[in-house]
Amino acid sequence: MTRRFFCYDLRGPVTAIAISVDPAHDTPGSARRFLAKVDSAEQTINSLNPDVEVVKYKTRLDASNIMEIIDGYDVIVDGADNFPTRYLLNDATVRLGIPVVSASILGFDGQLSVFAPYEGPCYRCLYPTPPPAELAPSCGANGVLGVLPGTMGMLQATEVIKLITGSGEPLIGRLLLYDALGATFTELKVRRDPNCPICSRDPDSISEEEMGKFPDYEAFCAG
Repeated sequence: MTRRFFCYDLRGPVTAIAISVDPAHDTPGSARRFLAKVDSAEQTINSLNPDVEVVKYKTRLDASNIMEIIDGYDVIVDGADNFPTRYLLNDATVRLGIPVVSASILGFDGQLSVFAPYEGPCYRCLYPTPPPAELAPSCGANGVLGVLPGTMGMLQATEVIKLITGSGEPLIGRLLLYDALGATFTELKVRRDPNCPICSRDPDSISEEEMGKFPDYEAFCAG
């Protein structure tokens, strides 16, 4: 059976930092340093399992292309590194009814949840607006434990398998917090917001113009 792997490129070529922390770009030295990330990821995935079909999109996701790109996929695994992309992905997947296995990392901490449209809360129910910059610095500014992407990625893979096979209890309506320094997990309940600007509405009423936008969007992106 051929499995399809959806891969999109947010920031261009692989960097030295990406090689050091991301298993998808693992390679001796810096041989892939100037490859597009989707090409580098394809090489690693095919070396592990040549039966996987890697579908590459060498483009930045935006409101004009995301619906066409993600339509037809059963599950989206989200590891985006910025809030505009996460909100955009949330809004598009709610429109299309596609579950998202979402993870984020910073420093020694990780977060994981599954956002299944209309079965539980969406990303906007959890984060109606992005946190202030001082509370959510970038990984480049704050740093991240090198093994943490692998830890959270394995947890994401587990959730994907549960969704596909209908096994166990996916993290729908639950937020899992991982503290690597204390080696502890904390689970928080997350409920749907009845006033959510996206998932409280009929999916057909969500327009392309409003997808990915949030209060103070222009100021946030300009800063």
